[in-house]
Amino acid sequence: MFYRCKILNVNFPSSMSLGTFVKHLPFSKPKTSLPPQRLNFKSLTTTTTCVTRSSSYFETLNSRQKDQIHLYVDALLQWNQMNLTAVNEVNEVMERHIEDSLAIIPPIQNSYISSCNNSFDNLRIVDVGSGAGLPGLVLAVACPVNLIGLSNVQVVRERAEKLGQDSNFRERFDVAVARAVAEMKVLAEYCLPLVRVGGLFVAAKGHNPQDEVKSAERATKLMGASVLQLCSVESHSPHGQRTAIICLKNRPTPRKYPRDPGTPTKEPL
Repeated sequence: MFYRCKILNVNFPSSMSLGTFVKHLPFSKPKTSLPPQRLNFKSLTTTTTCVTRSSSYFETLNSRQKDQIHLYVDALLQWNQMNLTAVNEVNEVMERHIEDSLAIIPPIQNSYISSCNNSFDNLRIVDVGSGAGLPGLVLAVACPVNLIGLSNVQVVRERAEKLGQDSNFRERFDVAVARAVAEMKVLAEYCLPLVRVGGLFVAAKGHNPQDEVKSAERATKLMGASVLQLCSVESHSPHGQRTAIICLKNRPTPRKYPRDPGTPTKEPL
């Protein structure tokens, strides 16, 4: 899903289409559109670490945004017979999913402004493997856009590998995000072909992802990116501290990537 701030959900086969789920959410209908740049190389050895803390990210939202989040949570639980999430209590969804999704906004914003030399307004953000809309729909609610409802969201149900080779999507996004989708070396091939040169790829991971980052170094480099920083975020989920792995795209992804659907998982780089 993409938003302007625009979120695109690049989904994978499941028992139900997120498009069907979003269609039943009490938000206004999404619009379609897409339109559209460059930077420098750093290696994992120059990685820096930052820490972001907040008593509650949800409490920083305005009343309209809070209402939208509550509507989303109600709809998510109402549709949860389709196994959209293992969590089935409102408080648990708020802590484990909502706070966890909101927690990655500060590191994305800080990294984008400092490393991409751009304003954080009017971003095109792609959420790969969003599933039930996490973190995509949550980010779209929290993103300060002057639009009614969530008309800043478009849902696309297609393999990431296919869209990465589609000229309408390839290297068109300022930021790609992914949460609970795959290991880093697979995610790099899913996400980075969608990111413009000079943009960011952000993976939401657990509290200690260093080994995963190290094993993904080759894949990240092949996709034209480098790890910018690992940012620890204080999440209110039961899992505690989380890490936002932030990669900067320095050059175009070679045309042969992403490979055919299924290949990145079966044969990780």
